[in-house]
Amino acid sequence: MDNPLDEADTGERGMNLLWDYLTNPANWAGPTGVWARIGEHLGYTLVTLLLAALIAVPLGLWIGHTGRGRVVVVNLVNGFRSMPTLGLLFLAVLLLGPRLRGDLAFVAPSVFVLVVLAVPPILAGAYAGVTAVDPQARDAARGMGMNSWQILRQVELPCALPLLFGGLRSAALQVVATATVAAAVSVGGLGRLLIDGQAMRDYGQMAAGAVVVALLALVVDGVFALTQRLLISPGLRSGAAQRDRRSRTRSTRAAAPAV
Repeated sequence: MDNPLDEADTGERGMNLLWDYLTNPANWAGPTGVWARIGEHLGYTLVTLLLAALIAVPLGLWIGHTGRGRVVVVNLVNGFRSMPTLGLLFLAVLLLGPRLRGDLAFVAPSVFVLVVLAVPPILAGAYAGVTAVDPQARDAARGMGMNSWQILRQVELPCALPLLFGGLRSAALQVVATATVAAAVSVGGLGRLLIDGQAMRDYGQMAAGAVVVALLALVVDGVFALTQRLLISPGLRSGAAQRDRRSRTRSTRAAAPAV
Protein backbone atom coordinates (compact mmCIF):
# COMPACT_ATOMS: atom_id res chain seq x y z
CA MET A 1 0.00 0.00 0.00
CA ASP A 2 1.34 3.43 -1.00
CA ASN A 3 2.30 5.78 1.80
CA PRO A 4 0.30 9.03 1.56
CA LEU A 5 3.24 10.89 3.07
CA ASP A 6 5.51 9.74 0.25
CA GLU A 7 2.98 10.95 -2.33
CA ALA A 8 2.75 14.30 -0.57
CA ASP A 9 6.56 14.61 -0.52
CA THR A 10 6.71 13.75 -4.22
CA GLY A 11 4.11 16.39 -5.06
CA GLU A 12 5.94 18.99 -2.98
CA ARG A 13 9.24 18.21 -4.70
CA GLY A 14 7.54 18.50 -8.08
CA MET A 15 6.12 21.91 -7.20
CA ASN A 16 9.54 23.03 -5.97
CA LEU A 17 11.18 21.91 -9.23
CA LEU A 18 8.52 23.73 -11.24
CA TRP A 19 8.89 26.91 -9.20
CA ASP A 20 12.70 26.81 -9.41
CA TYR A 21 12.59 26.47 -13.18
CA LEU A 22 10.05 29.22 -13.75
CA THR A 23 11.77 31.69 -11.43
CA ASN A 24 15.22 31.22 -12.96
CA PRO A 25 15.79 34.12 -15.43
CA ALA A 26 18.30 32.03 -17.39
CA ASN A 27 15.51 29.67 -18.46
CA TRP A 28 13.57 32.50 -20.09
CA ALA A 29 16.37 34.14 -22.10
CA GLY A 30 18.23 33.09 -25.24
CA PRO A 31 17.21 31.25 -28.41
CA THR A 32 16.13 28.18 -26.44
CA GLY A 33 14.47 30.06 -23.56
CA VAL A 34 10.81 29.99 -22.70
CA TRP A 35 10.04 33.31 -24.42
CA ALA A 36 11.64 32.10 -27.66
CA ARG A 37 9.70 28.84 -27.46
CA ILE A 38 6.44 30.75 -26.89
CA GLY A 39 7.18 32.86 -29.99
CA GLU A 40 7.82 29.74 -32.08
CA HIS A 41 4.66 28.12 -30.76
CA LEU A 42 2.54 31.16 -31.57
CA GLY A 43 4.15 31.39 -35.00
CA TYR A 44 3.19 27.81 -35.88
CA THR A 45 -0.30 28.41 -34.52
CA LEU A 46 -0.83 31.59 -36.54
CA VAL A 47 0.42 30.07 -39.81
CA THR A 48 -1.72 26.99 -39.24
CA LEU A 49 -4.89 28.99 -38.54
CA LEU A 50 -4.37 31.21 -41.59
CA LEU A 51 -3.88 28.24 -43.92
CA ALA A 52 -6.77 26.30 -42.39
CA ALA A 53 -9.07 29.32 -42.61
CA LEU A 54 -8.19 29.89 -46.26
CA ILE A 55 -9.27 26.32 -46.97
CA ALA A 56 -12.18 25.81 -44.59
CA VAL A 57 -14.02 29.15 -44.51
CA PRO A 58 -14.78 29.46 -48.26
CA LEU A 59 -15.61 25.76 -48.47
CA GLY A 60 -17.90 25.88 -45.42
CA LEU A 61 -19.69 29.00 -46.64
CA TRP A 62 -20.20 27.48 -50.08
CA ILE A 63 -21.58 24.22 -48.66
CA GLY A 64 -23.89 26.02 -46.26
CA HIS A 65 -25.11 28.36 -49.01
CA THR A 66 -25.65 25.79 -51.76
CA GLY A 67 -26.34 22.67 -49.69
CA ARG A 68 -24.05 20.66 -51.96
CA GLY A 69 -21.57 18.11 -50.70
CA ARG A 70 -22.88 18.02 -47.14
CA VAL A 71 -22.60 14.25 -46.67
CA VAL A 72 -19.12 14.06 -48.18
CA VAL A 73 -17.79 16.94 -46.11
CA VAL A 74 -19.31 15.66 -42.86
CA ASN A 75 -17.68 12.26 -43.40
CA LEU A 76 -14.34 13.85 -44.26
CA VAL A 77 -14.48 16.08 -41.19
CA ASN A 78 -15.20 13.13 -38.91
CA GLY A 79 -12.40 11.16 -40.57
CA PHE A 80 -9.86 13.95 -40.05
CA ARG A 81 -10.85 14.30 -36.40
CA SER A 82 -10.19 10.61 -35.76
CA MET A 83 -6.67 10.60 -37.21
CA PRO A 84 -3.83 9.87 -34.76
CA THR A 85 -1.79 13.07 -34.62
CA LEU A 86 1.62 11.60 -33.87
CA GLY A 87 1.30 8.83 -36.45
CA LEU A 88 0.18 11.31 -39.09
CA LEU A 89 3.11 13.57 -38.21
CA PHE A 90 5.72 10.83 -38.70
CA LEU A 91 4.03 9.77 -41.96
CA ALA A 92 4.10 13.35 -43.26
CA VAL A 93 7.79 13.70 -42.36
CA LEU A 94 8.62 10.46 -44.17
CA LEU A 95 6.67 11.43 -47.29
CA LEU A 96 7.34 15.18 -47.48
CA GLY A 97 10.67 15.51 -45.66
CA PRO A 98 12.93 14.02 -48.38
CA ARG A 99 11.46 16.46 -50.93
CA LEU A 100 12.37 19.52 -48.85
CA ARG A 101 15.61 21.00 -47.56
CA GLY A 102 16.80 22.39 -44.27
CA ASP A 103 14.31 23.17 -41.54
CA LEU A 104 11.42 22.95 -44.02
CA ALA A 105 11.89 19.17 -44.05
CA PHE A 106 10.39 19.12 -40.53
CA VAL A 107 8.47 22.40 -40.25
CA ALA A 108 6.34 21.94 -43.38
CA PRO A 109 5.11 18.43 -42.47
CA SER A 110 4.33 19.62 -38.94
CA VAL A 111 2.30 22.60 -40.20
CA PHE A 112 0.55 20.32 -42.70
CA VAL A 113 -0.58 17.98 -39.90
CA LEU A 114 -1.75 20.90 -37.76
CA VAL A 115 -3.73 22.29 -40.71
CA VAL A 116 -5.42 18.90 -41.16
CA LEU A 117 -6.47 19.06 -37.50
CA ALA A 118 -7.58 22.71 -37.65
CA VAL A 119 -9.73 22.47 -40.78
CA PRO A 120 -12.63 20.39 -39.33
CA PRO A 121 -13.77 22.79 -36.55
CA ILE A 122 -13.45 25.85 -38.81
CA LEU A 123 -15.30 24.11 -41.63
CA ALA A 124 -18.03 22.95 -39.26
CA GLY A 125 -18.40 26.45 -37.79
CA ALA A 126 -18.69 28.13 -41.19
CA TYR A 127 -21.12 25.53 -42.51
CA ALA A 128 -23.28 25.52 -39.37
CA GLY A 129 -23.34 29.33 -39.26
CA VAL A 130 -24.75 29.68 -42.76
CA THR A 131 -27.17 26.78 -42.30
CA ALA A 132 -28.58 28.37 -39.12
CA VAL A 133 -29.53 31.63 -40.88
CA ASP A 134 -33.26 32.30 -40.70
CA PRO A 135 -34.84 31.38 -44.09
CA GLN A 136 -37.06 34.45 -43.82
CA ALA A 137 -33.94 36.64 -43.93
CA ARG A 138 -32.92 34.98 -47.20
CA ASP A 139 -36.42 35.41 -48.65
CA ALA A 140 -36.43 39.08 -47.68
CA ALA A 141 -33.05 39.56 -49.36
CA ARG A 142 -34.31 37.92 -52.55
CA GLY A 143 -37.37 40.11 -52.42
CA MET A 144 -35.08 43.16 -52.36
CA GLY A 145 -33.46 41.98 -55.58
CA MET A 146 -30.21 40.57 -54.17
CA ASN A 147 -28.45 37.86 -56.14
CA SER A 148 -26.96 34.70 -54.64
CA TRP A 149 -23.52 36.23 -54.03
CA GLN A 150 -25.00 39.33 -52.38
CA ILE A 151 -27.15 37.18 -50.08
CA LEU A 152 -24.11 35.19 -48.99
CA ARG A 153 -21.92 38.26 -48.45
CA GLN A 154 -24.43 40.69 -46.92
CA VAL A 155 -26.88 38.39 -45.11
CA GLU A 156 -25.56 34.91 -44.45
CA LEU A 157 -21.93 35.71 -43.65
CA PRO A 158 -22.70 38.40 -40.99
CA CYS A 159 -25.27 36.10 -39.36
CA ALA A 160 -22.81 33.20 -39.45
CA LEU A 161 -20.00 35.10 -37.71
CA PRO A 162 -20.73 33.88 -34.14
CA LEU A 163 -20.51 30.21 -35.10
CA LEU A 164 -17.64 30.90 -37.47
CA PHE A 165 -15.66 32.54 -34.66
CA GLY A 166 -16.56 29.60 -32.46
CA GLY A 167 -14.97 27.26 -34.99
CA LEU A 168 -11.85 29.41 -35.21
CA ARG A 169 -11.64 29.55 -31.42
CA SER A 170 -11.95 25.78 -31.11
CA ALA A 171 -9.32 25.26 -33.81
CA ALA A 172 -6.92 27.68 -32.12
CA LEU A 173 -7.16 25.83 -28.81
CA GLN A 174 -6.64 22.50 -30.54
CA VAL A 175 -3.60 23.75 -32.45
CA VAL A 176 -2.00 25.33 -29.36
CA ALA A 177 -2.39 22.08 -27.45
CA THR A 178 -1.38 19.77 -30.31
CA ALA A 179 1.58 21.78 -31.63
CA THR A 180 3.65 20.35 -28.78
CA VAL A 181 3.92 17.04 -30.68
CA ALA A 182 5.92 18.81 -33.41
CA ALA A 183 8.90 18.72 -31.06
CA ALA A 184 9.01 14.95 -31.60
CA VAL A 185 10.49 15.61 -35.08
CA SER A 186 12.98 18.28 -33.95
CA VAL A 187 10.71 21.29 -34.50
CA GLY A 188 10.71 24.15 -32.00
CA GLY A 189 7.91 25.42 -29.82
CA LEU A 190 6.94 24.69 -26.26
CA GLY A 191 7.05 20.97 -26.97
CA ARG A 192 10.84 21.26 -26.79
CA LEU A 193 10.53 21.86 -23.05
CA LEU A 194 8.76 18.53 -22.70
CA ILE A 195 10.99 16.54 -25.06
CA ASP A 196 14.29 18.02 -23.86
CA GLY A 197 13.22 17.83 -20.24
CA GLN A 198 12.40 14.16 -20.60
CA ALA A 199 15.72 13.45 -22.33
CA MET A 200 17.67 15.17 -19.54
CA ARG A 201 15.33 13.97 -16.77
CA ASP A 202 14.69 17.60 -15.91
CA TYR A 203 11.22 17.25 -14.41
CA GLY A 204 11.02 20.93 -13.57
CA GLN A 205 11.44 21.77 -17.26
CA MET A 206 8.81 19.22 -18.25
CA ALA A 207 6.33 20.57 -15.71
CA ALA A 208 7.06 24.14 -16.82
CA GLY A 209 6.37 23.20 -20.43
CA ALA A 210 3.00 21.72 -19.54
CA VAL A 211 2.02 24.72 -17.40
CA VAL A 212 3.09 27.28 -20.00
CA VAL A 213 1.16 25.47 -22.76
CA ALA A 214 -1.97 25.46 -20.60
CA LEU A 215 -1.59 29.16 -19.78
CA LEU A 216 -0.94 29.99 -23.43
CA ALA A 217 -4.12 28.16 -24.42
CA LEU A 218 -6.10 30.22 -21.89
CA VAL A 219 -4.59 33.46 -23.21
CA VAL A 220 -5.35 32.55 -26.84
CA ASP A 221 -8.91 31.60 -25.90
CA GLY A 222 -9.32 34.91 -24.09
CA VAL A 223 -8.05 36.87 -27.09
CA PHE A 224 -10.53 35.13 -29.40
CA ALA A 225 -13.36 35.70 -26.91
CA LEU A 226 -12.52 39.41 -26.67
CA THR A 227 -12.22 39.75 -30.45
CA GLN A 228 -15.56 38.04 -30.93
CA ARG A 229 -17.15 40.37 -28.38
CA LEU A 230 -15.75 43.46 -30.11
CA LEU A 231 -16.53 42.48 -33.70
CA ILE A 232 -19.93 40.81 -33.37
CA SER A 233 -23.04 42.71 -32.34
CA PRO A 234 -24.84 41.64 -29.14
CA GLY A 235 -27.94 40.68 -31.13
CA LEU A 236 -26.04 38.16 -33.23
CA ARG A 237 -24.27 36.77 -30.15
CA SER A 238 -27.52 36.25 -28.27
CA GLY A 239 -29.18 34.72 -31.31
CA ALA A 240 -26.33 32.27 -31.74
CA ALA A 241 -26.48 31.37 -28.05
CA GLN A 242 -30.23 30.70 -28.28
CA ARG A 243 -29.75 28.49 -31.34
CA ASP A 244 -26.99 26.63 -29.54
CA ARG A 245 -29.23 26.07 -26.50
CA ARG A 246 -32.08 24.83 -28.69
CA SER A 247 -29.71 22.47 -30.46
CA ARG A 248 -28.45 21.05 -27.15
CA THR A 249 -32.04 20.66 -25.90
CA ARG A 250 -33.05 18.74 -29.01
CA SER A 251 -30.00 16.51 -28.68
CA THR A 252 -30.79 15.82 -25.01
CA ARG A 253 -34.40 14.94 -25.77
CA ALA A 254 -33.35 12.66 -28.60
CA ALA A 255 -30.89 10.87 -26.35
CA ALA A 256 -33.31 10.51 -23.41
CA PRO A 257 -34.66 6.98 -22.92
CA ALA A 258 -38.34 6.41 -23.50
CA VAL A 259 -40.42 5.84 -20.36
